Amino acid sequence: MPKPLKSYIPQGSDSLIEKFICCLMKDGKKSVARRVFWDAIEVVKTRTKDPPLEVFSKALLNVTPLLEVRPKRVGGAVYQVPVEVNPKRQQALSIRWLITAARSRKGIPMSQRLGLELLDASASQGAAVKKKEDVLKMAQANKAFAHLAK
Repeated sequence: MPKPLKSYIPQGSDSLIEKFICCLMKDGKKSVARRVFWDAIEVVKTRTKDPPLEVFSKALLNVTPLLEVRPKRVGGAVYQVPVEVNPKRQQALSIRWLITAARSRKGIPMSQRLGLELLDASASQGAAVKKKEDVLKMAQANKAFAHLAK
């Protein structure tokens, strides 16, 4: 794990980075996940002049959903009801969508895929941001059922 990058960590986001690494981890291999994350941060560092952990924070912010749809059964019919997403779920969804989008890119090592996805998401592009926009469109399309939300 590269030590010099610790100086880039904004106050209070250390736990966010740990959460991201834990979500990135597969089969309990945390050291591998940690190495992939910090290598991805190195990729971001080489491709942009911005501080890499600010790019990471901006990417998470750009992928964070505000609305989502939840199924609600009313009289035998199931309606997709738009509801606001609570902050913990917002964070969990944004992390999950970023990692899923990075894993869906093929042909290059995971650290590069994650770094490129972080760069795309910080610029409001990429598969993770598209997922957020799709969820928002679905919520807006079902606005008529908002009165069913409890």
